[in-house]
Amino acid sequence: MPRNWSFIRLKDVLEYEQPTPYIVESTDYKNDYSIPVLTAGKSFIIGYTNETSGIKTDLPVIIFDDFTTDSKYVDFPFKVKSSAMKILTANEKLINTKYAFYAMQCIECDCYNHKRYWISDFSNKLIPLPPLEEQLNIVHTIEKLYNYIEKSLN
Repeated sequence: MPRNWSFIRLKDVLEYEQPTPYIVESTDYKNDYSIPVLTAGKSFIIGYTNETSGIKTDLPVIIFDDFTTDSKYVDFPFKVKSSAMKILTANEKLINTKYAFYAMQCIECDCYNHKRYWISDFSNKLIPLPPLEEQLNIVHTIEKLYNYIEKSLN
């Protein structure tokens, strides 16, 4: 490991927030509404609402499905469907949000039991922590590779 890197626990660089203030009141979704309603699962955007209060706007964040450990990087205002997730905000003095998200994608977790995983398990996982400038370089390289793969598939 490079000399200026370290390992850090996710809970030491990501603060979690319960999603309760951002839960939609109505599931009457319509595509012409402007605010996406998110889930941390595979479907991600499950609809759009016209509700104007309780919108998460302090961004970017990572939404983390507390039961499956799936996560998504979010950089746009949103509401959520349920409380079965955590909203994670990075301490940007220590870690870039997108770097934290990509690092989380490499973590293996035994999530066979039906329980909430962030506090009991996932937040204690260690990730490599390079200096911020190196984190940005890593994110840039990952995204360049994703773009290359995407273009190759089309």
